Amino acid sequence: MKVSDGFWLTKNGYSVNWASQIYEAEADERSVTVYAATNFISNKGMTLGGPVLTIRFTSTLENSIKVNITHFAGAGAKKPVLPLNEDSAFCPTVKKYKGGYKLISGRTSVTVGKIGREWDISYHYGGRLLTKSGWRTTSLITEEEWHRQMTSREQAAEQFFSRSDSGGGSFVREMLNIAVGEYIYGFGEKFTPFVKNGQTVEVWNDDGGTCTEQSYKSVPFFISSRGYGVFVNHTEKVSFEVGSENVSKTAFSVQGESLEYFIFGGDTAADVIERYTALTGRPALPPPWSFGLWLSTSFTTDYDEETVTSFISEMKRRDIPLDVFHFDCFWMKEFEWCGFEWDKRKFPDPAAMLARLKEMGLKICVWINPYIGQRSPAFAECAEKGYFIKNRDGSVFQCDMWQPGMAVIDFTNPDAREWFAAKIRALADMGVDAVKTDFGERIPTDVQYHDGSDPFKMHNYYSYLYNKTAFEALESAKGKGNACLFARSATAGCQQFPVHWGGDCFSNYESMGETLRGGLSLCLSGFGFFSHDIGGFESTGTPDLYKRWTAFGLMSSHSRYHGNSSYRVPWHFDEESCDVSRHFVKLKGRLMPYIWANAVKTHLTGVPVMRAMMMDFGYDRSTLTVDTQYMLGDSLLVAPVFSEDGECSFYLPDCGIWTDIQTGEELHGGKWYTRKYDYFGMPLFAKPRSVIVYGDHHDTADYDYISNMRIVVYGIEDGGSCETTVYGRDISESVHIKATRSGNVIRLSVRGTDKPFTAESSQGLEIRT
Repeated sequence: MKVSDGFWLTKNGYSVNWASQIYEAEADERSVTVYAATNFISNKGMTLGGPVLTIRFTSTLENSIKVNITHFAGAGAKKPVLPLNEDSAFCPTVKKYKGGYKLISGRTSVTVGKIGREWDISYHYGGRLLTKSGWRTTSLITEEEWHRQMTSREQAAEQFFSRSDSGGGSFVREMLNIAVGEYIYGFGEKFTPFVKNGQTVEVWNDDGGTCTEQSYKSVPFFISSRGYGVFVNHTEKVSFEVGSENVSKTAFSVQGESLEYFIFGGDTAADVIERYTALTGRPALPPPWSFGLWLSTSFTTDYDEETVTSFISEMKRRDIPLDVFHFDCFWMKEFEWCGFEWDKRKFPDPAAMLARLKEMGLKICVWINPYIGQRSPAFAECAEKGYFIKNRDGSVFQCDMWQPGMAVIDFTNPDAREWFAAKIRALADMGVDAVKTDFGERIPTDVQYHDGSDPFKMHNYYSYLYNKTAFEALESAKGKGNACLFARSATAGCQQFPVHWGGDCFSNYESMGETLRGGLSLCLSGFGFFSHDIGGFESTGTPDLYKRWTAFGLMSSHSRYHGNSSYRVPWHFDEESCDVSRHFVKLKGRLMPYIWANAVKTHLTGVPVMRAMMMDFGYDRSTLTVDTQYMLGDSLLVAPVFSEDGECSFYLPDCGIWTDIQTGEELHGGKWYTRKYDYFGMPLFAKPRSVIVYGDHHDTADYDYISNMRIVVYGIEDGGSCETTVYGRDISESVHIKATRSGNVIRLSVRGTDKPFTAESSQGLEIRT
């Protein structure tokens, strides 16, 4: 939210009251409360009138500081509120410090400056300055009445989906310092430049594709290259100015009379993500089969059981392992989405069909959304029972965007939620294993909810209730550890309900790059698993693009062929596409012990499987802005090829000798390289001092990862050691592997199994067990 006119002036229609003075402060055993005057008070007469901001600092989770800034306390809290894993028993250390106070949580602390002096707040981790706020930062913004009325009239002329504020006239804003050389990342799935410095970010879900500033997955969380993260605990629209108003500040504001945020400190970005997901929820662990290849009917293509079976049979004939088959929207009859009824014209006996497909060893996914078209038989039932979001006059909200006369399920109504969940459980009983939870972004705001929730706070939060309902329905039907979504919309906390995919991208290299940027930003926002439409969704790409995107897609945590108006089976592109698909599906299959181990770590710690280079190598400044490559797990660097000529530039961090896992080529870190690759190649480099375990893969990603392991030790120097853990499908079973080099011999310890394995060194060293 930009209200300044340069540094000294404010735009017409707004007034700003800055926290100017730490007028008073008081502390108890858990918190420090500061009363911030918006004028520097030098005599009693200056206490008469004018805003005073009350700022409370506390901690409800180790290595985090919770900050609440309040103007009018009587405004009260509105629903919904994101569930957080706060520890009410946690007790930070509070002490007086240099005339002010210091509150310490683990190694993270906040320092309140000297009482009676100018506004001065700073945050530290282990004695290292993270960020601070001072003069002309924390503030109350008031929109003047004439300007508010004009803005309201303009918004009323827009579509109901576009309104992102409640028309109130007060905003609370915080500004945190951006140090020289500091970079800001995150905010959910953002397709704009990866480093967010200089950008305005609006946390407001919308269905805008991958080529705009709009986002399917908006998260009010950012992470800094200086080792801290900030989560703004509001479900409504949050506006961020990342060096885009004051170029040395990250500003964030919400409408209303209070603002609450958490700041997390850590040694690395991974530490920060671990703390953030401890608060907002860890990702569930998707089932092993979900990491295999998914094949879709595509969207508007024509298909029936014969078509589906022919695709599956041809994949098998061509020896391209397939784990999941997905039915997109038209498994239901047109105009009747989402009534949960199969189109009997195309699928007269769906239960029998699914049984036949499952006999072929496949898992099944079907498309759903939270809207119901007026022509669907379910519409009348839901309208009669009050299961839809309502207009303010009590009538059912309807529109013609997407499905004619469609209404929107009200997930704040427990009965509506149970109705929706029961439909998913019925599909699961029929043989469906996963659901693609599409849409959930264009949620109206001029409406009312069953439980009285504020519609502006519900707009983003709707995706949380929608995906939670679907995930828990599958979990109840399939059992814990066997539920899997393919979700598009999301907000904070939705990482608990994986998997998430990147939405509607075009079939070109630019969109392939957009997709990766969006995925890296999402995974820096607490989301552990990410997928995308291989080959692009809109239009039909060239065989060249299809093959390059296949390599990228199979070296992602989750992999799906899906498109809009054309099939995405590889033989529809060219014969070589089939060979490339087979090559990378099998490579990923062999890597499953390594990928599964990293998925387990994601589930336990929140640190994502796919992550930006800065997360693991933030000490190397060359990694801080890289957005064309990533780490797949903790030990494998992946750099997709984004050009027709096969040329790829990539950076290897400065930590030793990296090894191409396909060719064995060894390259020194701390350098950029440019190479040309055929369609079966791409930069896939094992990190120095790493152990990668390959499995005995045959035709599915779900197999015994411990039996017949092939253990490869990469880039270990004399006197060095490295280790890893391999988990069975049941993660209670694990094998710990440690390699230690002495001269030209690597001593290998393998504990936790008596199953056969082989071991080798990428450097040709002798292995002794």
